[in-house]
Amino acid sequence: MSNMALTEAVYYILLSLMQPMHGYGIIQNVEALSGGRVRLAAGTLYGAINTLIDKGWITALPEEKASRKKEYVITDTGKEILQRELARLEELLHNGKQILGGECV
Repeated sequence: MSNMALTEAVYYILLSLMQPMHGYGIIQNVEALSGGRVRLAAGTLYGAINTLIDKGWITALPEEKASRKKEYVITDTGKEILQRELARLEELLHNGKQILGGECV
């Protein structure tokens, strides 16, 4: 497992996959969660999906015969990675607030 910070895109992809979702749904969800700041191109998304599958953080669900859309879902390892990232981000936020005090906007 990694102690490295997740990119914002990977963080939002993992969050999106707390429920099974296909590629286009992930693209839409990431954009919605980020308030439009993170917009994934299909090529970028599928590259990230392949990497996340290789790491064991997400898995592809068995395809239904009637559908061409492949759905993905986060694994237990992926959930653990998300929890670690959330703790890292909370530490950053806590330390920033502590040092900046009332200067936070």
